[in-house]
Amino acid sequence: MEFTENPWKTLTSTVVYDNNWLKIRHEEVVTPANTPGIYGVVSFKNKAVVVVPIDQDGYTYLVGQYRYPLDEYSWEVPEGGAPIGTDMLESARRELKEETGLEAEKWTMIGRIHTSNSATDEEGFLYIAEQLSQGAHEPEETEQLQIRRVSLADAVDMVMNSEITDALSVCALLKVARLKQI
Repeated sequence: MEFTENPWKTLTSTVVYDNNWLKIRHEEVVTPANTPGIYGVVSFKNKAVVVVPIDQDGYTYLVGQYRYPLDEYSWEVPEGGAPIGTDMLESARRELKEETGLEAEKWTMIGRIHTSNSATDEEGFLYIAEQLSQGAHEPEETEQLQIRRVSLADAVDMVMNSEITDALSVCALLKVARLKQI
């Protein structure tokens, strides 16, 4: 038997927090077991765009930054937000340029993901950027970035060794590894 219809019933929905980036709702629900329950939902006001840049030598570029919510440093592929309703590819181009200074002639969308679908509606779009040229990076005022050029194989090893833990980066790098047979 295949279940594809929504078995949940929403009784009430109240916004308990709202800022420029996200909104949090508290909802009173009836569960699939027909029992009362609650649900907290984090809705993002941007879609995530994720870029794995690959140069002519088969290297990629990682971006390092301190992530406030984690209270730790994180190595990631270039990524950022695309306001809902805007072009994902244009946002991916912007993020790659801002964070690394790179521009790409060839773009390939390799997937769409949900980052934590038990609590959020965040949706990410994954791209490969190739035929790269280097310019100056233009980080946002909230970003203090380091850029590291590594082989794709080394980036995948960083994922497998939990040196890269960002879910968007993990998904994108593993998809690229499969596509490139690394």
